[in-house]
Amino acid sequence: MDSAQQSAVTPSKSKFAQAFAKFLHLRATTGVAPVDNFVQKIKPPDKVTNGLQEEDQNWDTLPQFDIKEKDSQQWDALEVLLAELFASISSLKAAYAHLQFSQRPCDSDGIEVADQIIVSELNNLADLKQSYVNEQLDLSLEISLLAEIKEQKSMVKTYEIMVKKLERQIKLKESEIAFLQEKLEESSWQNRLLNKSTEPNWPFSFLKNIHLSRLNHIHFDAFLKYTTESVRSFVRSMVDEMKSACWDIDAAAIAVEPGVIYQKEDHKCFAFESYVCREMFDGFQYPDFSLPKESLPQERRRQQQLFFDRFMELISSEPRDSLHENAESAFAKFCRVKYMQLIHPRMELAFCGNLSLRSQLNAGEFPETTFFAIFLEMAKRIWLLHCLGFALDHPASIFQVSRGCRFSEVFMETVAKEELLAADNRLEEYDQQVAFTVFPGFRIAGTVLHCQVYLMASKPV
Repeated sequence: MDSAQQSAVTPSKSKFAQAFAKFLHLRATTGVAPVDNFVQKIKPPDKVTNGLQEEDQNWDTLPQFDIKEKDSQQWDALEVLLAELFASISSLKAAYAHLQFSQRPCDSDGIEVADQIIVSELNNLADLKQSYVNEQLDLSLEISLLAEIKEQKSMVKTYEIMVKKLERQIKLKESEIAFLQEKLEESSWQNRLLNKSTEPNWPFSFLKNIHLSRLNHIHFDAFLKYTTESVRSFVRSMVDEMKSACWDIDAAAIAVEPGVIYQKEDHKCFAFESYVCREMFDGFQYPDFSLPKESLPQERRRQQQLFFDRFMELISSEPRDSLHENAESAFAKFCRVKYMQLIHPRMELAFCGNLSLRSQLNAGEFPETTFFAIFLEMAKRIWLLHCLGFALDHPASIFQVSRGCRFSEVFMETVAKEELLAADNRLEEYDQQVAFTVFPGFRIAGTVLHCQVYLMASKPV
């Protein structure tokens, strides 16, 4: 048999099978055949003449044909086995990737499909092994091509899942970036707001174009500080009037907050601040501020808009002008009621020598004195703070701390901590209990704005 016939008999190997053969060093050679896992050389028999005409015979030709035919069948089986094996492994890999992708977020249908594919491919591998052991593999070209197609499809599916996973990660990162940008903008805006709150006329410049939907607890907190300044200003004016009227400041402080030991003489002003806040903020928790015959809309959204309109109407105007324009407005009623509650007739008589201020208020007029002007500015800010608190999505609720309560940094801050620390560096020696609340605190949804308290001490300085 010539070389042309041999190449026609021997099937061609694929590139993959040839590469695999080189790796295992199992390339077939002429005169070598595997028999029972042993390699034996096929030697040609001696030439025999035995009465026959001696004739040269090509003993290498026929054994080589048998060896190569058997070799070819083994290589076909190995090629099909590897093709099927790699196809199943690629399918398992794609199914596992699909399983991971379907777990977060949880996709029960996707998990079930991936699980079925994994179980099916494991069964296929078991059947493939059994078929190879029993030499029952289908060696047709169609099977090899289908296995390669299956492998390529599985690889494509794996890459598609990886692309989807990367796209999901990109969307997640984009959402995180957007969230952080919003937080940055909010922090920058809050910093601007806090910086503006230190300016004397910040409410008029910063809140001039504010919209109802943009209001939050930061506005309320900053305006609370602005209101606190006016309360202290009024208390200083009131104490000056007491001194001018030769009142006993110590006795007045004891009458307001009895049994309190003050660390410094100047701290007695905190008792008067406590008194003014207690009277001025009384009824703050109610939408009508406890004003008589004050009717408000029942629907919450309409209430918000009403309070916001009141706030914007009064924020940029002088309180006295507002009173003169509408002497029967809710703000005018508030000023009358609070002045009567806060300034006792004996106090007014001592300050003014008569009760003319009360008489004018009862007559629907508003005094022109400096003392009343300072009161009017304080009343305006407290009124605006109330309007701002009820214009929020979650209305502000007010609270104070009773005497004897344990001090808590979660809800409170002290008004004279520096003096206490200066008196003794070991603050633990002092009984950390509240003597009285100076300025009330507020809750807005989950936010707590600390109330200011004066702490009791076990011994005076």
